[in-house]
Amino acid sequence: MYLTTLKNKISDKSLTVGIIGLGYVGLPLAVAFLRKGIRVIGFDVDQNKIDVLARGKSYIKHVSGDELAGYGETGLFVSDF
Repeated sequence: MYLTTLKNKISDKSLTVGIIGLGYVGLPLAVAFLRKGIRVIGFDVDQNKIDVLARGKSYIKHVSGDELAGYGETGLFVSDF
């Protein structure tokens, strides 16, 4: 039952993924989900990272700030402290 529910949520893009830690592993992982149309709520204890992401910027060179800003504008990506 739970597996079927999970598969359905992935298929219809109603799944929300939470990622704790938006560093060099967490942020690219978030982008991988976002590119598939899956909503991501990212958490990090570093308020500076959250502030940078809220401005639509990236602090990792291989993650595009423009791409992140687009996901933020659509509501697919939310980051919090």
